[in-house]
Amino acid sequence: MAAVAAHLGTKCVLVQENWIDYSDAVYARVGNIQLSRMMGADVRLLPDSFDIGIRKIWQDAMDSVCDAGGKPFPIPAGCSEHPLGGLGFVGFAEEVREQEAQLGFKFDYIVVCSVTGSTQAGMVVGFAADGRARRVIGIDASAKPEQTHEQITRIAKHTAEIVDLGQDITRDDVILDTRFGGPEYGFANEGTLEAIRLCARMEGVLTDPVYEGKSMDGMIQMVRNGEFPEGSKVLYEHLGDAPALSAYRAISSAMDDDAL
Repeated sequence: MAAVAAHLGTKCVLVQENWIDYSDAVYARVGNIQLSRMMGADVRLLPDSFDIGIRKIWQDAMDSVCDAGGKPFPIPAGCSEHPLGGLGFVGFAEEVREQEAQLGFKFDYIVVCSVTGSTQAGMVVGFAADGRARRVIGIDASAKPEQTHEQITRIAKHTAEIVDLGQDITRDDVILDTRFGGPEYGFANEGTLEAIRLCARMEGVLTDPVYEGKSMDGMIQMVRNGEFPEGSKVLYEHLGDAPALSAYRAISSAMDDDAL
């Protein structure tokens, strides 16, 4: 958001809640927070704990912009609570279909990390157009899967109406794997750490302890367990977040140790 605002020449206010109970001297000075400040954003660090919903501090931030004579355009966390938040990944599904036509095959499964919900919701709607809604497998990283599943379903239903999908999206259309999100949001488990190191050393691909490390672990374990039929073509959607690695110095240092 800070990058888009800088490109457009507009001001950006970012409300950063304390979603992760993690103590490190540089935690609030690196990663996305550092990049946002470099891009000129007004970054406001607040003590509120993890919750994928909207709270009073959100309205407080908008009120402060109005009080300063500005006109805010609010974009909630992950764009998930924005009325148009699911549309981006409906477009993603359309792009994938175009590439599949060029490649001459279709992906059997799409694996993606899920927390605030709009990414998977958009994919569910986008791939529902050709009957693949339930082939989108969300890997929960919120460690609050019931809340996340409800939000994905709600956003998908709303998005389906916006794009005139022509079919209902039900709770059963949202596949959310809850095995890999623990112990809680923002904390890596052993599988997460293994996946981060394996990806980095085998492919040169960086994943983080909060999001992509958990979804990558999920996909790897599903392959190892034979949960995808032999010969399946699986698309892994990497959502970024590599800058978060610098905020986890202790974890990153531990992953340098072959004994881990």
